[in-house]
Order: sequence, then C-alpha cells, then structure tokens
Amino acid sequence: MTAKRKQEGTSVLPGNLHVPEDCRAVSEVLSRVGDKWTVLVVSELGQGPKRFNEIRRALGSISQRMLTLTLRGLERDGLVTRTAFPTIPPRVDYELTKLGRSLLEPVSSIGLWARQNRAAIQHARQRFDSTRP
Repeated sequence: MTAKRKQEGTSVLPGNLHVPEDCRAVSEVLSRVGDKWTVLVVSELGQGPKRFNEIRRALGSISQRMLTLTLRGLERDGLVTRTAFPTIPPRVDYELTKLGRSLLEPVSSIGLWARQNRAAIQHARQRFDSTRP
C-alpha cells in the first residue's frame, strides 16, 4: 500500500519523519528556533536592525552571556548578520537575513497560539496533576 493511512484524529505529515536523517534535520532546526531566547530575539529583530544593548534592553531579563550565545547561534545558522562599524566606540548592528525574516511568520504564529492557549494548557495541567497521587 503506497498511501499512508491516518490514525483516528492524526494528520499525515509530509516527508518521512521516520527516516533518521529527516528526524535529525527536524530536531536540529527545532532546537534552534524553538528556544525561548531565539524566538524573542528574532521577534525583536523583526522590527529592524538593532544594537546589542537595544536588544538586551528590549528583552529585559536576558543576561549578556545568553544574548551573546543566542546571537552567535543565529549568526552561525544564517538567520542573523552581524555588522561591525569602525567607529569609536565600536558599533555593531544585528539584523535578520532573508532566511531569518522567513522565520518571523512561523515564530509569530507559535507565539500567538501560545498566548491564546496558555489558560487551556494550565487548566489541563491542573486537571492532570489533581488526578496523580
């Protein structure tokens, strides 16, 4: 049988997620884009180029080290560019690449979904926890 059958209430995902290489690819990408700080940094840079301290102030509770690590990871993955200007003091701007901008819509959708469903998830957790000893 060549067609995939759906289990009740389950949609068929495109691709072959049971193929180890596909599974690794999805896992690698989700580990980057599913990170809390990545989502917030990408959202912030969606408003345009920013300097390090502008990003840090906008995010509030992020440490300097975590912002540095997040920006380096985003730069390594081709989602952010870092441009240093030879001024005194040195100026460095961070900006989303074309690939990074393509992440804005999915990140925004996930953020919206999370905000819309947070209360329902909390209620489900409480219900679940109340049934456990």
